[in-house]
Amino acid sequence: MTYYLLRPGRAVQGPPMSDEQMQQHVRAIRRLEEEMKSAGAWVFGGRLHDPSTATVVQADANDVLTTDGPFAETKDHLGGFYLIRASDLDGALNWAGQVSALIGASIEVRPFVDELTS
Repeated sequence: MTYYLLRPGRAVQGPPMSDEQMQQHVRAIRRLEEEMKSAGAWVFGGRLHDPSTATVVQADANDVLTTDGPFAETKDHLGGFYLIRASDLDGALNWAGQVSALIGASIEVRPFVDELTS
């Protein structure tokens, strides 16, 4: 089954990471992603730019309106996500736990609706 792991973004808390700390953090995430690939769990994943770079599109019967900025004014936003394969929810939760430990944030796990098998 395919699962969606939602990685929330957060406002920076405390002092920013040094370049060396950031490089170590990125290497650790890449190692985990390589583990996912080696285990056959990896489908797709990515990180998103800051919400301030967003454009919201809203269509009605007559017009399409675009607005700069995030959909809603909130501290919480989507920071990134993974699509993974796992034999069951416990397997998906295991991967989510590893991601959570690396980024220091909670991970939301949901089954992904696969149109080919639904």
